[in-house]
Amino acid sequence: MTSLGKPSSHPNLRLAVLLLAAGEGSRLGSIPKALLMLEGQSLLKRFCQTVQTLSPVEVLVVTGFHGPAIEAEVHHVKQELDLSINLVRNPNPELGQSSSVRLGLESLKSNYDVLLVALGDQPAIGAREIIALLVQFEKRTDPEEIILPLFGQQRGNPVLLSKKVIEAILATPAMVCRPFMDQHPELVRAFNTENDAYILDVDTPADIRKFGLKQT
Repeated sequence: MTSLGKPSSHPNLRLAVLLLAAGEGSRLGSIPKALLMLEGQSLLKRFCQTVQTLSPVEVLVVTGFHGPAIEAEVHHVKQELDLSINLVRNPNPELGQSSSVRLGLESLKSNYDVLLVALGDQPAIGAREIIALLVQFEKRTDPEEIILPLFGQQRGNPVLLSKKVIEAILATPAMVCRPFMDQHPELVRAFNTENDAYILDVDTPADIRKFGLKQT
């Protein structure tokens, strides 16, 4: 396995990124959470700036309920960053996050080694958190193929999965990441961490105030 070194120094590890931004944000009155602003930038743009430092071979954003607004922001971000971002819109986002995950997995086109599955509403996830997952991926032992952050007993995000695992998931109709992990615990390397960034997301108006976010 390659040594990561600096964030951009892992030429032998081909990273793909799947960002889920299809939700309705119903508990916030139906708003696109990925477009909430932090320090003058959308959460979507901040995440893309973060993954840009990791030189991914592919970035795919799944949209849904607020497709046009989020897709417009993606196009804006692509113009500002030297980063290729692909889009796919879930035609039935009301079927839940699992439908967006499956669509995203089916839509990946690159030849990658490891996939980062991330959420569009985690303000505290930065390069440090993603690199920590990549380091765990390099430390994995057979048969581990998935890196799952755990804060106490709580599962976190993002999650890293090898290309081998994604191919196994896609081989089973309607299968997605979480039930696959539940069915194959031997493939999961638990990354126990005291960094609560992995479990912090935006669900309520109180969360917006806590993170100092603003609506556009």
